[in-house]
Amino acid sequence: MSAKLFVLAGPTAVGKGTVAAAMRDQHPEIYLSVSATTRPPRPGEVDGVHYHFVSVEEFDRLVAEGQMLEWAVVHGVHRYGTPRGPVTEALAAGRPALLEIDLQGARQVRETAPDAVFVFLKPPSWEELVRRLVGRGTEDEEERERRLATAREELAAEAEFDVTIVNREVHSAVEELVSLMVDSSTEL
Repeated sequence: MSAKLFVLAGPTAVGKGTVAAAMRDQHPEIYLSVSATTRPPRPGEVDGVHYHFVSVEEFDRLVAEGQMLEWAVVHGVHRYGTPRGPVTEALAAGRPALLEIDLQGARQVRETAPDAVFVFLKPPSWEELVRRLVGRGTEDEEERERRLATAREELAAEAEFDVTIVNREVHSAVEELVSLMVDSSTEL
């Protein structure tokens, strides 16, 4: 496997985190970046595994010191970003790296790493996306409405990506993503 950077993005509740976590568990040879965020952990999330949960002040310090590969304010509330160091180290060690990030972050990475492969994770339908968001039960009504409004904008950005994977079922989406990452002969 050649060391290449892959960016996985898509609308809220499409299952980016679930697909990335399954890939991490099944394919430890692929480096999966752990984003930093200022939002509080959801039930079951572990600091350093799911996210690096940091204060607003710590996040601002990382940005000011140039330690973030990308960062954004997501859903108008919390900051999310990708620490630069671990990604650079993984690529230098010959490991392919995957960033599981939002659309704003993907656009920033496109500017700084245009050779990366950009993968859009898409829901099978709008109705399924709404069902997944409501079903996870981690947001109140106001937050759900904000996320759904953002999701409409994010879905409209599909054409900005090199490849689209439809997340009908997690295992299939993971295998499609890993095949893309492993197959060095893939022409995009």
